[in-house]
Amino acid sequence: MKVLSTAFNIGTTIAIVGWLALFAYPLWPQTVRTIVLTIAVALLCALYTFFVFFAKHLDEPGARARGGFSSLAGVISLFNSPRVVLAGWIHYLAFDLMVGLFIVTDAARLGIAHWWLLPALFLTLMFGPAGLLLYFATRYFLVPGAMLVVM
Repeated sequence: MKVLSTAFNIGTTIAIVGWLALFAYPLWPQTVRTIVLTIAVALLCALYTFFVFFAKHLDEPGARARGGFSSLAGVISLFNSPRVVLAGWIHYLAFDLMVGLFIVTDAARLGIAHWWLLPALFLTLMFGPAGLLLYFATRYFLVPGAMLVVM
C-alpha cells in the first residue's frame, strides 16, 4: 500500500503543477507552458499505464479485480482494488488536465480573455465535465459565432 500511496502523491503533485501552468497560462512563456503541460500529461499517462497493465503484483495477496463495464455493479466491482482505484484517480487527473488544456488553447485561439476562463478551469479541476460545460456556455456568450465544439 505504501507504493500506491507514494504514487498517489506523485500523480497528484504532477497534476497540480500542470494546473498551475493552466491557471497562469498567459504569464508563462509558450515554451515553458508546452514543456510543463507535455511532461505533466505524459507522466500521468505513464503512471496510469503502469498501474493498469504492469502493477498487478501490488494487489492484495489473493485479490483479483473482477467486474466489467456492462453494468454499474460490474464497474463497482472493478474498483474494489486499491491499485485500480489509483489508476482511476490518475485517469481523472490526466483527462481533466487535458480538458483544461483544451479550454485555454481554444479560448486563446478565439481571443477570449484568460480571466473569463478561471471559473471554468477551477470547475474542471474539481468536477471535470461540469467545468467543460461552463466553458462551452462562456464561449457561446462571448463568441456567439463560434461553434460549441471544435474538431
